[in-house]
Amino acid sequence: DVQLQAFGGGLVQPGGSLRLSCAASGFSFGGYSIGWFRQAPGKEREGVSSISIRDGKTYYADSVKGRFTISADNAKNTVYLQMNSLKPEDTAVYYCAGDPLGRYSLWTWSYDYWGQGTQVTVSS
Repeated sequence: DVQLQAFGGGLVQPGGSLRLSCAASGFSFGGYSIGWFRQAPGKEREGVSSISIRDGKTYYADSVKGRFTISADNAKNTVYLQMNSLKPEDTAVYYCAGDPLGRYSLWTWSYDYWGQGTQVTVSS
């Protein structure tokens, strides 16, 4: 079975950093794209960043460019989201998702597999 597990969330002060991890299992990691999404209370789920495992191409939402970095460790079947200069508006539940077609988009509809979320709270 395809499984994605997101972890690494927590409480951090504004300006701080967190690194989220998405551990994948049950599928051929190399052909997929992995995306990070977030959902704040009362808001729709939005795409944050994605990476094509095959060629390393990445894509970022404008709201996180220059602050977040997505990367992949193929040996560990794990994708990371390094989040720096965090702002209160980054507070949300963060999800990772897998697209077997490797499109590395930020559209939720292009992802077939979803992990459970991890809460990120940015507050002083």
